[in-house]
Amino acid sequence: MERPWFLRCRDLLDQYKPDVLYFDNIGQLPLGQAGLDITAHFYNAGMRWHGGKNQAVVNVKGINPPRRAAIVEDYERGASDAIEPAPWQTDTCIGDWHYNRSLFEQHRYKTVATVAKMLINAVSKNGNLLLSIPVRGNGTFDSDEIAFPEGMARWIAVNGEGIYRTRPWKIAGEGPARSGGGIFNEGRTNYTAADIRFTTKGDALYAFLMGWPRETPAVIKALATNFPQLQGQKIARVALLGHHGKLDWKQDENGLTVKMPPHPPCEHAFALKISGLKLS
Repeated sequence: MERPWFLRCRDLLDQYKPDVLYFDNIGQLPLGQAGLDITAHFYNAGMRWHGGKNQAVVNVKGINPPRRAAIVEDYERGASDAIEPAPWQTDTCIGDWHYNRSLFEQHRYKTVATVAKMLINAVSKNGNLLLSIPVRGNGTFDSDEIAFPEGMARWIAVNGEGIYRTRPWKIAGEGPARSGGGIFNEGRTNYTAADIRFTTKGDALYAFLMGWPRETPAVIKALATNFPQLQGQKIARVALLGHHGKLDWKQDENGLTVKMPPHPPCEHAFALKISGLKLS
């Protein structure tokens, strides 16, 4: 069994040259030595395909710690509850893993708001999001499935700067909502404007507000002048992605307080770009 499985996997990899190889296993690669051999083949082949740079990713759920450095751990329909030192992935679907017509008829797919906040939460903790949109039996998408990536693209057009090629900060975030850790626990976290998640890129700190403050200013307690991680540093500039005007803000011992504009620049979640801090 092991040898035919290895040969079929190798043929698949060599023909289609994928970037990701996902094993639906928990704790180990499949079929013992055959799993190790196909993983090694994928990494070596990936380096040939990309000029000596390994771009291949192998996913396993709950991987044993000794093998963690060689595998990207996957939290199926879940997440890590803390910043992980090594990259990880959550994978989910806007509906069921296979097409379920009733979800479309009842309009019960995950919303763009839900997925955008899942993405922010994952990235703030050194994670990635692998999202599935299932196709119908004839290979087409229904109208709700077509609308979903269009809505996600509008959000990314405004906020992608704070997502792509970013790294975690010293803390993942603040606020009352807790997403929990582990697989199969994604649920529906009730985020509010008090829930913040952080990412960094270069000398910019991005603070994602998981809701829009309606009557009070946005307050980020972790950016108080006496916060231990800041060591007395002062913020130089604050901007809101998608908003072209200046913001009124102050930083003191209570945190960073920002008076938000009367209308949000997008939907779902909102990124403040903060400059002037030493982030490492």
